[in-house]
Amino acid sequence: MKSITILIFCCMIAACLSAGLPDTKSVSAAESPRDDGVFVKHDVTSAVVRQKRAGTAPADPTVAQLESLKEVCEANLACEHMMDVSGIIAAYTAYYGPIPY
Repeated sequence: MKSITILIFCCMIAACLSAGLPDTKSVSAAESPRDDGVFVKHDVTSAVVRQKRAGTAPADPTVAQLESLKEVCEANLACEHMMDVSGIIAAYTAYYGPIPY
């Protein structure tokens, strides 16, 4: 039983060595991970956040969201009239500002 365990152990060592894993001494400085930490400069982060915000343009509102806007707009007769003529999004933004979602 001991001989089988030693044989399996030796096979595992041989497989690991033949896998071509680089040892820690042969890794060049360009390939080694940098130890900068998790901090990033402020101008870089603001650019990333700006891109993310620009990339998340408001999609088409859902039916529930349109219903909510319609209920708000129906309380104002002028907004309700504009809603019938120009549409709910145009009427809501004209009377109440940008859509909150």
